[in-house]
Amino acid sequence: MKRRQFAVASVLASLAPAVVWAQDTWPTKPVRLIVPFPPGGPTDVMGRTAAKAMGDKLGQQFVVENKAGAGGNIGTDAMAKSAPDGYTVGLSAISSLAIGPHLYAKVPYSVEKDFTPISLVGTSPCVIVINPSAPFADLKGLVAYAKANPGKLSYATSGIGTSNHLAAELLQSTAGIKLTNVPYKGSSQIVPDLLSGVVLMSMESSLATTLQHIRAGKLKALAVTSTKRNRALPDVPTIAESGYPGFEVETWFGLVGPAGLPRSIVDKLHAAWSDGATTQQAINAFDAISADIRVTTPQQFKDFIRAENSRWGDLIRKLDIRAE
Repeated sequence: MKRRQFAVASVLASLAPAVVWAQDTWPTKPVRLIVPFPPGGPTDVMGRTAAKAMGDKLGQQFVVENKAGAGGNIGTDAMAKSAPDGYTVGLSAISSLAIGPHLYAKVPYSVEKDFTPISLVGTSPCVIVINPSAPFADLKGLVAYAKANPGKLSYATSGIGTSNHLAAELLQSTAGIKLTNVPYKGSSQIVPDLLSGVVLMSMESSLATTLQHIRAGKLKALAVTSTKRNRALPDVPTIAESGYPGFEVETWFGLVGPAGLPRSIVDKLHAAWSDGATTQQAINAFDAISADIRVTTPQQFKDFIRAENSRWGDLIRKLDIRAE
């Protein structure tokens, strides 16, 4: 028995330098970056921008794989179940890492146990957008109308439990009003109905889909949910400065790997994004979708995810919001 234990120990000891060497030389082949949403949207733009930036810094191709479905949960789960060797990472979001676990009776992963946070990548505020024919022209007027007509005002979102839906729920809770949610499958379906007046109001999670119409005067932006005004709409106030101090909701996206990802690889990925985020190419790409580039340490991102889970979990339970 002692001889067998000694032999096993000897084999493990001989393999240890090879494991360290593999981590030190990573990456030696293309890295897969899973984006859990369809091609062409803001999340996809962020993922491809991060992939290009990190690939350039590390001298190896990062191949984006779009794996959409279940509000981002399918792609996020696929990444979580991949080998922790650094050759599969993911760009996940608030929907999968902070909202979904509290909204659905069961998700196929544990946010706390199945991921290695690397860095925040980007944030985007939600925007209250209305058809100009709406019987109000600012947030104060919206609240007054909603109080006088409880439940009469409908607003569009891209689905139950999405960040824009929860932003609207938080606004209702904060302002003491009652609105009626009209869930769509995505912004591409909302915009035509918003332009035609089928629905008078939308809580948009991405300015990219409505900005051209706002600038053309076909739609009107009432307020943004971030703490600071958006640079694309400098004349549009925040909800916080419109009478609700402390109000803040931002859709966020970040790089994560599977649990057990070696620290040396995490550090290389973090450094690559930290450097890549400063490139003009990355800045221009985020400007084009009216999003803000973010960089955090892995620990900061881990703490942020935990705080966001607490925040949105409390709201979902308080308002008894459930996925359909």
